Amino acid sequence: MGAKQFASEGEGGRLAIYSPLDLSGKAAVITGGNGGIGLGMAEALAMAGADLVLFGRNAQKNEAAEEKLRAHGTRVSARILDVSDEAAVVKAMEAVVKDFGHMDAVFANAGVGFGVSSFLDLDYQTYRSVLAVNLDGVMFTLREGARHMKALGVGGSLVGVASLAAIEGAARNEHYAASKGGVISMIKGIAVEFARFGIRANAVLPGWIATDMTRMAQDAPAFAEKVIPRIPARRWGTPDDFGGIAVYLASDASRYHSGDAIVIDGGYSIY
Repeated sequence: MGAKQFASEGEGGRLAIYSPLDLSGKAAVITGGNGGIGLGMAEALAMAGADLVLFGRNAQKNEAAEEKLRAHGTRVSARILDVSDEAAVVKAMEAVVKDFGHMDAVFANAGVGFGVSSFLDLDYQTYRSVLAVNLDGVMFTLREGARHMKALGVGGSLVGVASLAAIEGAARNEHYAASKGGVISMIKGIAVEFARFGIRANAVLPGWIATDMTRMAQDAPAFAEKVIPRIPARRWGTPDDFGGIAVYLASDASRYHSGDAIVIDGGYSIY
């Protein structure tokens, strides 16, 4: 089941069809794909016709996501994976290529966030716990994605999900911001190194999005009074707000778009 094609009348009255957003025949990998932004991306990719491999640490959430996505008629496989385990990531990405025969898009989306009362109270264990998933895990995922795409010789799309925190001051979240800033820098390097192989790389920077990670902020009256009104869109973002960018970056429509940091925040960062 592919995406709808866009048609217009061309020269001589002939119908011109634009169909690069059709992902039929493509396979996409999404870490943290069993919930939040990852699941929002996955659902749009499935609706556009892509086969999917979801990686997550929660077996129940994996099973629920797999069942939901299969309703769109594409092949879906949800598997247990801790992206901070390098050997496990290497093995899992090898299995994707073996099972699907190709790997056209990789979304390194898995992430964690642990705020602290002050930067002065940030301990090394908390710091390393965040970087192990948000930066090390992204590196393992994108590195193996690049490795297999290069070996397969057909190019592809690598996407790192960063955060608005990477480019704005994130008080009491310096460790989280550092991990996401690292993703942007890593993406730019990948984009330059692998462009000759037809591999493009981009980062996506979410703003304030209603997910499990932001539950405390969603439930805080002060946040609703002081922060949300500063978003020009006047609402929290939702996971399905990332479906369009996921389909675009996985598709041939973005074949010349690389090295970018794409902000999706309802206009918050420019207001």
